[in-house]
Amino acid sequence: MTITLWHFLAVATVLFGLGWVGFLTRRNLITMFLCAEMMLQGVAINFVAFAFYHGNLQGQAFVLFLLAVAACEAGIALALFVSLYRRQRSLDSSDWQHLREPGIPVAVDEEPLPAAPDERFPTLPPAGVRPASALGPEEVARV
Repeated sequence: MTITLWHFLAVATVLFGLGWVGFLTRRNLITMFLCAEMMLQGVAINFVAFAFYHGNLQGQAFVLFLLAVAACEAGIALALFVSLYRRQRSLDSSDWQHLREPGIPVAVDEEPLPAAPDERFPTLPPAGVRPASALGPEEVARV
């Protein structure tokens, strides 16, 4: 069986579709960013597949620039997520509606997130006290 252009397009479509569905259904900013990156990779596969099909290197060259820009974007997004989390202790996209431009109404969430349980997470007991070394300081210095 030979791999044709349609096989590449099918994989790219599946990647793009999964990213699209994930972006629209998730509320965590990091998950939304990863889904956007998945869509970008689907587009990159399309560029490479069509470049291979047409026998030129323009698609591969464009994908190299696309990957470089995506790497820079990932670094900036991570810095943004860290600063947003430090500010409000949440990465839920509905908690950040106050960042909209003035005059745009706030979207009301039909299905709010469930409240966090009040009880703390269970903690593991300590593993024990570190045993005293059988060797004295002079013996440790020799080893």
